[in-house]
Amino acid sequence: MAEDKKEAEVTVEATQAKVQAPVQDPQEFLENFNWTKYEQGIEQVDDKKLQEFETLVAENFVDTMDEEVVTGTVVYITDREAIIDINAKSEGVISLNEFRYNPDLKVGDKVEVLIDIREDKSGQLVLSHRKARTIMAWDRVNAAHDKEEIVNGFVKCRTKGGMIVDVFGIEAFLPGSQIDVKPIRDYDQYVGKTMEFKVVKINHEFKNVVVSHKALIEADIEEQKKEIIGQLEKGQVLEGVVKNITSYGVFIDLGGVDGLVHITDLSWSRINHPNEVVELDQKLNVVILDFDDNKSRIQLGLKQLEKHPWEALSDEIKIGDKVKGKVVVIADYGAFIEVAEGVEGLIHVSEMSWSTHLRSAQDFVKVGDQVEAVVLTMDREDRKMSLGIKQMTPDPWTDITTKYPLGSKHEGIVRNFTNFGVFVELEEGIDGLIYISDLSWTKKIKHPSEFVTVGDKLEVEVLELDVEGRKLSLGHKQTTDNPWDKYEKEFALDTTHTATIAEVVDKGATIDFNEDIQAFVPTRHLEKEDGSKLGKGDSAEFKIIEFNKEFKRVVASHTALFKEEEQRNVKAAVKKAAAQADEAKPTLGDANEALQALKDKMEGKK
Repeated sequence: MAEDKKEAEVTVEATQAKVQAPVQDPQEFLENFNWTKYEQGIEQVDDKKLQEFETLVAENFVDTMDEEVVTGTVVYITDREAIIDINAKSEGVISLNEFRYNPDLKVGDKVEVLIDIREDKSGQLVLSHRKARTIMAWDRVNAAHDKEEIVNGFVKCRTKGGMIVDVFGIEAFLPGSQIDVKPIRDYDQYVGKTMEFKVVKINHEFKNVVVSHKALIEADIEEQKKEIIGQLEKGQVLEGVVKNITSYGVFIDLGGVDGLVHITDLSWSRINHPNEVVELDQKLNVVILDFDDNKSRIQLGLKQLEKHPWEALSDEIKIGDKVKGKVVVIADYGAFIEVAEGVEGLIHVSEMSWSTHLRSAQDFVKVGDQVEAVVLTMDREDRKMSLGIKQMTPDPWTDITTKYPLGSKHEGIVRNFTNFGVFVELEEGIDGLIYISDLSWTKKIKHPSEFVTVGDKLEVEVLELDVEGRKLSLGHKQTTDNPWDKYEKEFALDTTHTATIAEVVDKGATIDFNEDIQAFVPTRHLEKEDGSKLGKGDSAEFKIIEFNKEFKRVVASHTALFKEEEQRNVKAAVKKAAAQADEAKPTLGDANEALQALKDKMEGKK
């Protein structure tokens, strides 16, 4: 009954409303009548409400026909898949393999996705996070490159020449030279780290990206460098790190500014290579020695931070003292001995041996040898010291006259020779000279090398001795008898000998009578009796026409043999003719008869 009552009341109100509603003009009603609503039988929706509805749909629902990247929310995670809500008709599915880079993925996380398949066989919406991430990554990488922004990247692994870095899901290449400003020796220390990078190059054709960590460091270093350079002063002590080691010195990183410590400024002692003193990445204090106007080249010193070794050298060391040291450097002129750390003395080659002939320091010592020497000179102000090792033994010239008197014979060793003679060592420190003319009695020697070689043993005789000048004159030929004494009799003037023409030379020929005697035959004395001349290889008799013992000159002649006989025959013939002439001389009577006959003939008597 209550319901009937309520229904009755509604009907009454409706009737009253119709009664109270004003009467509308028919023409106006027809103009405003909605025929579409009348024909379709639906109630007209207000345009404003319709616009609001369309706006809500556009904002909250995704058009699955569009291939743009959208943001979805993880609503559920299974063992193999993640369910993503993108405000479409249904949720999408993405394999968890696409989230391996993000093991912390959880429900509620926002992720970027790309609609891969609108409906699979089961009507399921299939999404791709990897594709969306790649598309978005390229956009981000390009933007970072154009705007020179700093990006974070994950160093995945090493590769040839550098590293592979994950930047926004793209594998970028990090060259080894772009990891740091200093050379990298251990690349593995960066694997697995997240670092800041700058995108320096993009190849759109091959989809390659190159990043650099060094570029970020250089930018910071440049600022530090300007600040450091502005504060540099000579004599300033700074802390640095060994950046590079070369054969000539060490480069020190002073915090963005590099300086060079030359090898000579590393240690007061001599060193062969800087790595004997420092090692890479070592921290040490250095002092600024000098720099150029732009302060781009900074010269540093390490040894200058320590007291000079000469200042610490004992005052007790003086000239004449014996010192011990190690050979550190050898030159042709001598050897440097380190008698204390950083303190060196020079042993000149002339102070290594009492010998006077030229030799090299390497003949006496080698690098690393421990030697004992005598201090010859010392200048603490100029920090110079000269030493001698020959002074460790007695001077052999002190009793030279006793050991090597004039005329005494000895055996020596050929040490050297010059154009004019040979140097022979009788003992260490005692050298003598044999002039070329005192090598042989008979041989004509143009150079000593024709007669001896270095190292040969040679018999000698002391010819002259100059103790004050430390000079010894020796002779070799004097150790044997002079063969020219006997040759003077054997090859006396007018003696005849048989020999063969050895060589035909200018203005004559030479013949060898024996191994010592070679004679010269002038051209006119080569003529034979028949008028022809002797040639090379012809054997004949020769007459000695000149013998000079002093100059070792012998002249012979073949022609003189038969010319002399000819002269003797001529003299004999002349003498005989004269005798015959004497016998044939007329008497006085014969002469008178001849005269009378001539007279009669002239008078015409007969």
